[in-house]
Amino acid sequence: MAEKMLITQALDERDLLVKKINSKIEKASFVDSAKKNEEKVINGRIGRDEYTKNAESAYQQIVDLIDRYQKIDAAIVASNAATKITTSYGEMTVAGAISLRNRIRETTRQDRDTNFEAILQRKMQKDYNENVQFAELKNKQLQSTAENMRLSILGKDTKVKDEKPLEVVEAYVRENTTEIVDPIGVLKKIEKLEEKRNTLLRELDTQIKVSNATTFIEI
Repeated sequence: MAEKMLITQALDERDLLVKKINSKIEKASFVDSAKKNEEKVINGRIGRDEYTKNAESAYQQIVDLIDRYQKIDAAIVASNAATKITTSYGEMTVAGAISLRNRIRETTRQDRDTNFEAILQRKMQKDYNENVQFAELKNKQLQSTAENMRLSILGKDTKVKDEKPLEVVEAYVRENTTEIVDPIGVLKKIEKLEEKRNTLLRELDTQIKVSNATTFIEI
């Protein structure tokens, strides 16, 4: 007879099974040693028959738990692939939603390589920061050069009231000032991408939780 349970229950049991299976494998003993003239195994310090029963029992329990885990996991995967949720960015399966959530959270190394929005954000921020620093440095150097030009002009004759030489310096500064070329407005783009990410994560988390709490599977 098929067993019915909510996805939330299945997820909890699956997590528990991971711990239980690994614990039983760690604690089990499948091979020991014994002297030919002694009945007890050396490490287990119990009779060979008892040791054999324990090893067989442990093995069977582990195999059964693995089978249980696999059935639950397969049922969850199948349900996630069939169940659909709706977000402000469109309809998608729960499996797709989980994959998308993991990607934009950078859950794994592969996710970090495929979180294109975050990579784009970081590149735009890097380009902006580097060019702001570069422009500030160049303009600081330009002001220093302009100041030396002013001192040179004024130093020739401090009584000269003609400002035309100084206008040449100002024109030089205007023409050689370094400015930021930002055709797409990267700071606003970064802000919008971050806002979209946060909104999408909240929606995905909520919709996935609701789906898990209301969707049944059979194993």
